[in-house]
Amino acid sequence: MDIVYIRELQVETVIGIYDWEREVRQTVCLDLEMGTDIRAAAATEDIDSTLNYKTVAKRLSAFIGESEFLLVETMAEEIARIVQDEFNVPWLRLRLSKPGAVRGARDVGVIIERGAKS
Repeated sequence: MDIVYIRELQVETVIGIYDWEREVRQTVCLDLEMGTDIRAAAATEDIDSTLNYKTVAKRLSAFIGESEFLLVETMAEEIARIVQDEFNVPWLRLRLSKPGAVRGARDVGVIIERGAKS
């Protein structure tokens, strides 16, 4: 299995459980690794033969930017569902963080892995 990845995609969104968090937009940052097979794309140099990271990034940026989740856990699950369902990705690892959410920490968040590596 090959991996196509996106690192440090930052999107402004409404996220959090506190009243003040529901009134402001905060930055979330994601790192995403997606299992795929790049051999056909490498052989043909055809973008349609691969998992297009730009298309994935644009879809996730739009989704996250329009969403209003309470928990990063819920957002992470929805991101994983979109990637697996819409982009036919059998395995992924997602790191989703909220920079500055905890005083003294650079960021906090979750890391999830969904699907099976083949």
